[in-house]
Amino acid sequence: MTKLLIKRFIKDYENTQNSDVRTAYGKFSSIVGIVCNAILFISKLIVGTLSASVSITADAVNNLSDASSSIISLLGFKLASRPADEEHPYGHGRYEYLSGLMVAVLIMVIGVELFKSSLDKVLHPSAVEFSWVTVGVLAFSILLKTWMALFNTKTGKTLVKPYTILNKQDLKIAVVGLTTEDTAKLGNPEYLHNVKFEDPTTVAKATLKELNKTVKPDVKIALTHMGYYYDAKHGSNAPGDVSLARNLDKGAFDMIIGGHSHDPICVDDKGVWIKDYQPTQPCKPDFQNGTWIMQAFEWGKYVGRADFEFKNGELKLVNYQLIPVNLKKKVKKEDGKTEYVNYAEEIPQDPEMEKLLKSYQDKGDALLSQKVGKLNGKLEGDRTIIRFEQTNLGHLIAEAQRQKAKADIGIMNSGGIRDSIQEGDVTYKDILKIHPFGNIVSYFELTGKELLDYLNVVALKEVDSGAYAQYSGISMTVNRADKKVENVKIQGKPLDLNKTYRISVPSYNAAGGDGYPVMTKNPTFVNTGFIDADVLKEFFEKNSPISAEKYIPHNEVTFK
Repeated sequence: MTKLLIKRFIKDYENTQNSDVRTAYGKFSSIVGIVCNAILFISKLIVGTLSASVSITADAVNNLSDASSSIISLLGFKLASRPADEEHPYGHGRYEYLSGLMVAVLIMVIGVELFKSSLDKVLHPSAVEFSWVTVGVLAFSILLKTWMALFNTKTGKTLVKPYTILNKQDLKIAVVGLTTEDTAKLGNPEYLHNVKFEDPTTVAKATLKELNKTVKPDVKIALTHMGYYYDAKHGSNAPGDVSLARNLDKGAFDMIIGGHSHDPICVDDKGVWIKDYQPTQPCKPDFQNGTWIMQAFEWGKYVGRADFEFKNGELKLVNYQLIPVNLKKKVKKEDGKTEYVNYAEEIPQDPEMEKLLKSYQDKGDALLSQKVGKLNGKLEGDRTIIRFEQTNLGHLIAEAQRQKAKADIGIMNSGGIRDSIQEGDVTYKDILKIHPFGNIVSYFELTGKELLDYLNVVALKEVDSGAYAQYSGISMTVNRADKKVENVKIQGKPLDLNKTYRISVPSYNAAGGDGYPVMTKNPTFVNTGFIDADVLKEFFEKNSPISAEKYIPHNEVTFK
């Protein structure tokens, strides 16, 4: 039945990679829900009226509210999906909020009316007549609801195809895509309501079983966004590529090409990871449980190249390189002066591609090269530091957002800070390297007691994670052993449990990102609309020249 309906009403129903097809599935499911709930409403209303049963009538109204809310949600979805225009430069996403508000009001009105009718029946009871018709309608209702559940289960499709098959040099190469479970908390919760992230090892086993049975590929590659954690020591992060290789059958994948942690994967002859890898330094990829693991660092600094020989059904690594893309180092000349030279032979630009991109580069350079301020000293934002300790850049950003929101406290997640700022002139490009995600500054208000509960979650986020917070306007001791904060002071004054405080955070964290408490449903929550990069740019413009030393933390926030 379900498959027949899908074939009849969804064009190109098997092509779930197409966003239009996935949208069609969603709309069709909504329509089916509306029709089924309408049928249930009519049948239950008739039976409830004939038998004088308030409970059956109430259940009928419940089906009506389900149908109505589906209609409103469907309409809101359609309006919200309209593209941005001159009058709505940020799109029409707020239609979803309005439709949600309408649904909430509708349910409240129906609830009040049912309460009044129920109270009247309690005060003026009437006999309820038993009938087998009633039983039949209720049995039909159960069966229809069960079918609806099965229908929604069968129409649920993976957002992306789990694998693709490449035919190269007479070889069948299977490429399987896998992402970290941490995506559920690292991705913006505002956009992940209906997305489920499963254990990648479990998914890999099921996918490999299917591949080996149906496709029988010669080479199997896992293309992952899970991170490289040497010796599987992933800390507070979800398990990465090494864990994946170890938890599968030996040689389940021939190789894993990874990302997420932005590491140059190079090990020495003993298999020990070279953490301080230098360009052109010889190395080889990690080898775990019969699987080669590779990753080529960050920002397009390297092109990873691995040469394999396939013979008699076996894959053998012949050569491995991380080729630096015109990376330069500072060298001292005989006259004492310094200059920058390439680590390796310069890779020439492709003239045709250069010509194609030049107009865009010129426009971009004109915007990005705009000077926004001057910096004395270095503002530290390196991920190997800012995710482990309080830094001057973390403090400055939290302060900039705190001031913009007119808040008492500024809190900034370290994962939203992606680079340092070097001494000298600061450009808009430098700002965008710090804040590439376009998160929005938001704020909410809490009593001192509520703030203490909030801090007991946020301040205890583990180091080496993007959740680790940077602060402004607050001093405290974070007692990791007892899992609580102590000696909290706001703007130099002891925390008052009865006073109301305003807290600024990125919208991402307010929505629950990085596992922070969800604050978007707090009645005081405000999305300011100010993008983090623009707020930082404005701060530099107003306060330059900025002294990096001024923002160095002085044990305002300590850990024990």
